[in-house]
Amino acid sequence: MLKTTLFSLTTFTLAATLLVPSPAAAQSSSANPSASPAPRQPVPSASSTTPSRSAGKTSTSLWTDADYKLGAGDKLRVDVYRNEQLSQSVQIRPDGKITLPLINDVPAAGKTPSELKDALTTQFKEYVNNPVVTVIVQDAVSAQISIIGEVRSPGPQVMNGSLTVLQALAKAGGLGEFANKSKIHILRHNGSRTESVDYDYKRTLNGEAEDVYLQPGDTIVVP
Repeated sequence: MLKTTLFSLTTFTLAATLLVPSPAAAQSSSANPSASPAPRQPVPSASSTTPSRSAGKTSTSLWTDADYKLGAGDKLRVDVYRNEQLSQSVQIRPDGKITLPLINDVPAAGKTPSELKDALTTQFKEYVNNPVVTVIVQDAVSAQISIIGEVRSPGPQVMNGSLTVLQALAKAGGLGEFANKSKIHILRHNGSRTESVDYDYKRTLNGEAEDVYLQPGDTIVVP
């Protein structure tokens, strides 16, 4: 009977020990009532952390670009691929034409280099199988602007590429001592009319306004 009682007490004590949580476990449970793990935060992608950049480009187009109209006096190089006899260096005459072997006189003034290339390709097809023609402007004599008024070296300037007002004034030696910087303007031919375009010299020089690109035939007036 005594053995049976001792066995029952030992079994009860062991069961109570297993059911009662340890102090450390009780403390952890009270500190974190919800034992579910914290959700993982998404890692930012490279595109969301790297600022996008857009680099502005300033136009420095050459005279071989499609926007240039050929004129009298311009010197051209016409190359016909693998045909040295037809490839020539020519100058546009005052009548606006050039002369090439086989096709003789070809109107060139008023065309872009690309338009002239297409016209020459069409005419050479009568004599050459699948001609490949290239037109390069070597000297744009007809593309001139003029500067008059209070600059150190007034007169015409040949445009050998894209040219802004500030660049043209610099080539003219800069403004004269008595130049009126607030009254500078550009005279530009628009068909039968001549337009006057105001030019803000001070704001452009300080980088507060965009410079103005000149067109062949423009005249900068510096009072």
